[in-house]
Amino acid sequence: MAKAAQRGRWVRGVQATSNAMDLPRGIFSRSPRGIAQGLKRAVTRSRRTKGRTKFQSAMSMLNYHLNRGGRGLSRADRTRLQAAKRELRKTFGRPMEGRRRAA
Repeated sequence: MAKAAQRGRWVRGVQATSNAMDLPRGIFSRSPRGIAQGLKRAVTRSRRTKGRTKFQSAMSMLNYHLNRGGRGLSRADRTRLQAAKRELRKTFGRPMEGRRRAA
């Protein structure tokens, strides 16, 4: 039980002190396009960014959310977040080269 409480504090501490952008509440429950547009808007407004470029910061936050969800994410949520990655690349004008496109 104590480990669960420590883990909860750790996540809260990371979110409060990390050099990650400030995200609006509920951003990852939107449609893939809504997630991508929301991340782009957040990264352009925030002074707390993570990567060298705005795209890297936005993709990093999306991957962080995807990885923190782990096995707890439903198949539908995981699919939606993977689609949001593709939309994020489109939103920032990044090519899809070298990546398999979804059918």
